Amino acid sequence: MSKAVILIADHYQDLEVWYPLLRLREASWTVITAGVEAKKNYAGKNGYPITVDTSVEELDPSEFDAVIVPGGWAPDIIRRNQTALDLVSSLNSAGKIIASICHGGWVLASAKMLAGRQCTSFSAIKDDMIHAGAKWVDQEVVVDRNLITSRKPDDLPAFCRAILEAAKA
Repeated sequence: MSKAVILIADHYQDLEVWYPLLRLREASWTVITAGVEAKKNYAGKNGYPITVDTSVEELDPSEFDAVIVPGGWAPDIIRRNQTALDLVSSLNSAGKIIASICHGGWVLASAKMLAGRQCTSFSAIKDDMIHAGAKWVDQEVVVDRNLITSRKPDDLPAFCRAILEAAKA
């Protein structure tokens, strides 16, 4: 069975947290939600709340097969948390699944893991991704080794399929 952590901060894109959370649990994954500020209740961009399971400070990266970075405005908060960046970097270095959608690419840029990687994101941060060294493309899902990226909520079915496929590999 696979285990994933979804990084949470206020103003997360509601669907980009809840769709993967429920889809992966449906596929028998253990999915943990981790807040970057504390173990508390966070508000989604559209007002949907989530009470996280833990905080990023309490996580052991070796326990996870994947990290999911949802979009909304939350990634701008997440990228300022060094523990969250260290978690993403550690999982990336171990070849674990790094899955990012929408503005989640900001976290990947701040974790300095995009140089030479092909990826996508919400179009508004295309330049940020390119400046971080990414080869940006406009596709619903892009898989570059252990990195899985998508653009927006409409891409969630392809995004989750790619995560599940990568876990089988």
